[in-house]
Amino acid sequence: MNGSIVARLPRSLRLLGTRLAAAARHGRALPATLVAATVVTTALSLWLGFRVHEQRVDEQRRQDILAAARQSALNFTSLDYRRYAKDSANVLKGATGAFKAQFAAQTAQLTKLVAANKSVSQGQVLEAGIARSDERTARVLVVADSKVTNSAAPEGQSRTYRLQLDLVLEGGRWLTSNVEFVG
Repeated sequence: MNGSIVARLPRSLRLLGTRLAAAARHGRALPATLVAATVVTTALSLWLGFRVHEQRVDEQRRQDILAAARQSALNFTSLDYRRYAKDSANVLKGATGAFKAQFAAQTAQLTKLVAANKSVSQGQVLEAGIARSDERTARVLVVADSKVTNSAAPEGQSRTYRLQLDLVLEGGRWLTSNVEFVG
């Protein structure tokens, strides 16, 4: 078994072991051992530092994705006929691709509809979780509630939305590229 372990060691570690054995034969074992321990400790420290850095980068990306998805869902579920131009502009600021094009194309029609019904929707994100993500894309599932008032329901109605948001990283920002209502 020892032969197989030695065979799997990287060439540089085998060479280091060979040199340590030679140093021990010539009475230089302690300095050689200290040098070897320093090299191994330095390599291990660099590797661990790199891993910690990778974990921090991954966690920051995860937090950025969730923050963008929460804001996008909040913008999408919070619309007021008295300031619909500003509210729809907020949705478009966090959008890209087909979703942005589709929402922009419907804005004029939605503005008329929202104004005619005096619609007000105040959203609240309850939960958000990343279903999948990589360096440039993410899919986030969001549960949001909103209270909707309009001319047909002046006292308001509560609505719960389950949304699937697809996000892409563009220009250092996570933007929503697709929104689907799910289950």
